[in-house]
Amino acid sequence: MLNHPALALLLLCLPQLALAQDEVFDVHVHVWQGEKSLREYYDQLESTHQQVARHSGIHMAVKGELAQTRAKNDELIALSKRYPKLMPIASVHPLDDQAAIDELKRLAGLGVKAIKLHPHTQKFDITDPRVRALCKLAGELGVAVLFDNFNIVPGDSQNLFNLAVQLPKTHFVFAHMGGLDFRFWNSLFMARTAKDFFFDNIHFDISATAVLVADSPLEAEFVWTIRNVGIDNVMLGSDYPQLSLKQAVDALEKLDLTAEEKRKIRWDNANRLFGDRRL
Repeated sequence: MLNHPALALLLLCLPQLALAQDEVFDVHVHVWQGEKSLREYYDQLESTHQQVARHSGIHMAVKGELAQTRAKNDELIALSKRYPKLMPIASVHPLDDQAAIDELKRLAGLGVKAIKLHPHTQKFDITDPRVRALCKLAGELGVAVLFDNFNIVPGDSQNLFNLAVQLPKTHFVFAHMGGLDFRFWNSLFMARTAKDFFFDNIHFDISATAVLVADSPLEAEFVWTIRNVGIDNVMLGSDYPQLSLKQAVDALEKLDLTAEEKRKIRWDNANRLFGDRRL
């Protein structure tokens, strides 16, 4: 039986324990307009009564706009110093050749943990050797690569899979987990059975797709896919400003996953992959 001091200590700890279970890491937040976008994101969180413990800030580089790319990257890094919840996800354009390589090295030296690449928006082919070279270097520098994977570009998932298999030392995060073509990623279940072929360097955020499939006829298949790719490899994202974090959290809650699985997706997996809050 608990004595009074022990009971009092337990009661004091309950709010902290509840907070730890409810912590949310939003890995997919676009901040197109820097601090203005960031403040609007926080305003939306407040208006929807949604908490966030940590979140990303993403921009995407434009080919040939080297000064702008560097300035936007520096802006994100500076914002992360002022807003401790923010993890900057910087960007380069792989077709900027040596300039992209140099910028990636600079970003890694500044402690940036991830970059964002978007084949459709940035207008490049995943199979371009320059993309492979950039991603290989990212792995060597300890920088994860967040790729759009909503299958807007034909062959998107297949090409991303092949890239990740070729570069086992690079950690990839495939945003949206394939969109409505998420079924493809069940192939990872089989890939793991092939000796020395696949090294679990593929991770996913389920931004947008979870909102789309929750309460739909596809929901059971989506949950099946999440488990086949591995619960430890799946993270939550809002895809702000297109969707809100509240929508993402509510969609996750609707999925037929256990409380522990949801906790991993909501917080544990991203926190483990991206590590310390500080640059």
